[in-house]
Amino acid sequence: MSGQQTPASDPYFPANGDPRYRVHRYELTLDYRPGPNRLAGTARLSAIAGRAPLTEFLLNLAEFKIGRVLVNGRLPHYTHRGGKLRIRPAKPLPAGAAFTVEVHWAGNPKPVRSPWGGLGWEELTDGALVASQPVGAPSWYPCNDRPADKASYQISITTPSAYTVVAGGRLLTRTTKASTTTWVYEQSAPTPSYLVGLSIGMYQTVLLGDPGLGGVPQAAHLPAHLLSQFSRDFARQPAMMQLFEELFGPYPFGEYAVVVADEELDVPVEAQGLSLFGANHVDGARGSERLVAHELAHQWFGNSVSIADWRHIWLNEGLAKYAEWLWSEHTGGRKAHEPAATAHRLLASMPQDLRLADPGRKLMFDDRLYERGGLAVHAIRCALGDVAFFRMLRDWATVHRHGVVTTTAFTTHVARYAAEPLDDLFSAWLHETALPPLPSPAAPARPSLPEVPRVPARPGYPPRNGGSAAPGRSSA
Repeated sequence: MSGQQTPASDPYFPANGDPRYRVHRYELTLDYRPGPNRLAGTARLSAIAGRAPLTEFLLNLAEFKIGRVLVNGRLPHYTHRGGKLRIRPAKPLPAGAAFTVEVHWAGNPKPVRSPWGGLGWEELTDGALVASQPVGAPSWYPCNDRPADKASYQISITTPSAYTVVAGGRLLTRTTKASTTTWVYEQSAPTPSYLVGLSIGMYQTVLLGDPGLGGVPQAAHLPAHLLSQFSRDFARQPAMMQLFEELFGPYPFGEYAVVVADEELDVPVEAQGLSLFGANHVDGARGSERLVAHELAHQWFGNSVSIADWRHIWLNEGLAKYAEWLWSEHTGGRKAHEPAATAHRLLASMPQDLRLADPGRKLMFDDRLYERGGLAVHAIRCALGDVAFFRMLRDWATVHRHGVVTTTAFTTHVARYAAEPLDDLFSAWLHETALPPLPSPAAPARPSLPEVPRVPARPGYPPRNGGSAAPGRSSA
């Protein structure tokens, strides 16, 4: 593992997170009733104080009713205002000391407000969905909400038995008592709070690919009436997984799941080990396959290899955008230089005021960041040549697996694979606002990358457990 938690607050969201300590495990026990949209929960956090004694610390939590708070089993003094749970332990916590925090809360979860609209817990027509990037996690549980503070999670959720609960990680148990079912998921890999994914709905559960052939277990959860279109739109995801493992290194988690909700989503939702799509991303014609590639690539770039703070978001989105172009390249579509040229023409016609390596909070989700990020990666490929570029990319994902990185760490890493200094390239693409010229592809123009195996248009998708998941509605 690589990378350390940064000691400073996130410059884009200084009110979120507390750098004076770090959490290494969350255990969440939740009870959710979809009808009244009622959530009751207990969170147990295992944490470690930083380099200075802790006389107080902060958790981010939306305006729920607090039932009880404990620190190391003792009652602290606390206040809860403005989405901040400020806790003062009965005795200061020594520097470097391990400690536990227990919080009981209840209420009607709703998205937290942000410049991009509501984020986090979203009540659906019949169920719920979590979409937290970048600061929505406190809408449903207390957390140290900063991307560099990665922890393992165990999540237990009790709902009416008609509903399927999907979370990132491995399903440990599913226990039904009377009219309710408790689902327990374990995500052992370090996870940022904004990437803790959750979906509750009436889904059909199916397997992608042939689980008897080994490889990464892949499941999908979707309304039964979308199964026919889905089986074509996601047919090539197993081959996509195989290609990305060859290019980026072994898949960094134990399993991968996708959810398709029964309402429209502007964009898919990224989570660790889990991606959530809207019904509008399923058309039976693979019309959104580039998004399938984009979200899968995030499991390496953004989820396993996480950013230290939001200034570096281009590392997530630029590499995931480039993965779209690589998938196109390897399935007989356009070579990467063609979408790069298209992106360059588009950016040339738009304002030149975005600095990729530090876009500012206002522009961190601007479409130009995605396109210019992909172009910057393409410029690096052109400068290094394919052999060095793909070795660099795989090593980046491997060396920093489950770690925390910055733009400087990336440029330092890339420079090791270059025959000549790349300072001018990094300055032009990452730190200046003016759009550099379109990079020229290195010879040979045709990349020598792994071939993608042919996948039938409609593979078998056997329902798990005989299709016991009830078909029905969900939304996103």
